[in-house]
This record gives sequence, C-alpha cells and structure tokens, in this order.
Amino acid sequence: MTEILSHIDGGVMTLTFNRVDKKNSLTAAMYTALADAVEQAESNPSVRVLVFQGHETVFCAGNDIADFLNNPPSTLDAPVFRLLRNIAAFPKPVLAAVAGPAVGIGTTLLFHCDLVYAGDNAAFAMPFVNLGVCPEAASSLLAPQMMGYHRAAEALLLGEPFMAEAALEVGLVNRVLPPTEVNNYVQAQARKLAAKPLSSLLETKRLMKAGQAQLVQKQMNEEAASFGRMLTEPAAKEAFGAFMEKRKPDFSKL
Repeated sequence: MTEILSHIDGGVMTLTFNRVDKKNSLTAAMYTALADAVEQAESNPSVRVLVFQGHETVFCAGNDIADFLNNPPSTLDAPVFRLLRNIAAFPKPVLAAVAGPAVGIGTTLLFHCDLVYAGDNAAFAMPFVNLGVCPEAASSLLAPQMMGYHRAAEALLLGEPFMAEAALEVGLVNRVLPPTEVNNYVQAQARKLAAKPLSSLLETKRLMKAGQAQLVQKQMNEEAASFGRMLTEPAAKEAFGAFMEKRKPDFSKL
C-alpha cells in the first residue's frame, strides 16, 4: 500500500502516513495496513523500535469521513480498534514525529507512544463530541491522567485544537522543533534506543505500563462499544451529514 509506507533500517521500523493530498486521513484499508505492520514489528526480532511519522505539513487528519461512513467501525474487530489495541499493547518503544494537524486518532494514538516530538506548527484536536460520538483509544482515561481533568475536559468536550506549546506544557510531547527537523530528530532518537539492550527496554516499558494495562484495554473496549452505538444515533447522523454537505450542524433539537 502506497498510502502507508513501511521501512526498516538499523532496528527501527518507520511507518509513514503518505496521503498528503488528503491530509493523511485514514481509510479502513490504511487502518488494516497499520495494524498488520504493528503486529509484524512486534514479532520481527530485527525491529527494536517503532516510529510513526507524517509530512512536515500534516501528521494525520483523522478518519477519511467518506470511507468512514461506508465502513463504520461497528464491532471491536474493526480495523481501527484492532490498530489501537495493537499499539496500546506494543511492548517495544514507540515514537511519533508530529508536524501540522493531528486530529482524532492523530492525537489519541500519541497517548500510547513513549516519546513524541512535535513541530511548532503542530495542532492537536480530539473533536469527537462535535461529531456526535465519544473518545477512543482510552483517551477518556489517559487524557485526564496526563493533562489534568479540566484541561482534558476542555480538549474533549469542546473539541477545539491546541498547539504544540500547550501539548508540551501538559506532557503530551517531549520537545517542540522546527517542522522540517522533526522526522530526522525522531529517527536519531529511535536509533539511540535501538542501540540499547532490548531486554532492558522491554522490561522498563512493561513496568511503567503494568499498573494500568488492563484498565486501558477495558476502557478502549467500553469506548468502542459506545462509539459504535453512537454512530447510529441522530447526533452523529446530523454531524456527518453536515460535514458531507459542507454546512454547520444543528444539534438544537438533539
């Protein structure tokens, strides 16, 4: 698949969102390719570190809405939920290079990365409420833990974008860089990790995540069930209909 590029070099597998003309929005086929790649990265002994990256102008604009409406994630086996489970349980270090918009899953997958570096043009958004649905990727659990309840509520209830410096302040990203430098910087960090003893990396990550691993999976499943149900309800139908018709949604009677 040309829309998801996979490359292994020096113990680092890099997965690149390569649909810049569509702002790297994700289709069901792209989710499947990503989920497969993450599974391969876990089982391949030559892969020691996993990296997600986009373009210097855009990381990921979330779902491709037209494809999403044609292939809604109605079960826990849907490609998007499979990908999220794979990332959440991935035992090796995961890094992300984020420049430009990171919308929906473009932001929520970052809660499962170990190191995140952002361009100063990065804009993060979790607009699930605005689409008549609910958060995914256990972000309803992890965002309040990382950001504090009130900032998480602002991000999840209002669904408005927040910029790189705000993401740095709340701990979502490790460092802010010029957009043209982000991908290369993350590759350098990934190579540092790949040179370290894998057994120590695996055990350190396991210990850091062990206390809430089961809770994260439980939250993801609960979110997915609610998400699938809410897709069939009037608010989501109005939100997505308005998006496709390029008009402002009207929730006044919902």
